[in-house]
Amino acid sequence: MQKSVSDKGSGYNFRNNITIDWCPGCGDFGIVSAVTQALSAMKMDPQDVVAVSGIGCSGKTPHYLNIAGTHTLHGRAIPYAVGVKLANPNLNVLVMGGDGDLLSIGAGHFVGEGRRNSGVKVLLYNNSVYGLTKGQAAPTLPLGEKVKSLPRPNILGKINPITLAMASGYSFVARAFSSEIKQLSELIQRAIKHEGSAVIEVLQPCPTYNDVNTLDWYRQRVYKLEDDKSWDPVVNSKEEDEAKFDRGYRKSLEWGDHIPIGIFYENNTIPSYTKRLAGVIPDYLKYPPALQDVSDRDGYTIVDPIKTFSENDIEL
Repeated sequence: MQKSVSDKGSGYNFRNNITIDWCPGCGDFGIVSAVTQALSAMKMDPQDVVAVSGIGCSGKTPHYLNIAGTHTLHGRAIPYAVGVKLANPNLNVLVMGGDGDLLSIGAGHFVGEGRRNSGVKVLLYNNSVYGLTKGQAAPTLPLGEKVKSLPRPNILGKINPITLAMASGYSFVARAFSSEIKQLSELIQRAIKHEGSAVIEVLQPCPTYNDVNTLDWYRQRVYKLEDDKSWDPVVNSKEEDEAKFDRGYRKSLEWGDHIPIGIFYENNTIPSYTKRLAGVIPDYLKYPPALQDVSDRDGYTIVDPIKTFSENDIEL
């Protein structure tokens, strides 16, 4: 899934020169740093990586990366990214979306991708508020909590992104903290290497609107799962799946004075959606849609999904 960038030099800069206009102290800065560090550490070819975002502060992320990217509609980053992945399964597709974008209007797509397991990697920016639209309560803000941007305490219940991701079927589920950049970078690398779809919830402060879940608040509470030497979230056989899923799910419910970060669940036994497609569409992985002529000169489709393609059919 990855190629060397030796022809471009190992020092390829995945961060472009566009000025970042997030608020000072925003956790998004740490996420961008972790993404660029991860891609550099893996010596990824920039032509093999695509960033897809929705609407919100997180939606600006592709603008600051030196790779192909697209800033899509509110809540629609995941289906757009899946389209990119299915058109060319050789691409590494990163989804950047906020808790409001992915877990409110985009919640149905979030759950649906867990079923597909197509191989996209979802970075879920979680600051518990809608930062772009003046700090309304996001789906991850607990019931009864009042941040400074709200006129009264939140009257809606909280969604737990980790439990939702696990219940939806994602085969790689993790949580990070935006100020733990090294760990986040390592999680991103591991998620990219994972064949199936991945979710990494990234806890972060919003210094402008959330005066409860601040940088210091998180620093006093987060702890790394890997510090427990007995912690092993990796499933390599169906026999160990139930116990490790149960342990990860129970750990994901922990919140308050102690907040775990790290990998909760990693199942390597679930085949990706692209492999499943290859089982019903001959030569899909060899000649995916991105390498095919899809229309004639008049714009009419010429694609036959059942046809077996030979090398002579494709202009490489």
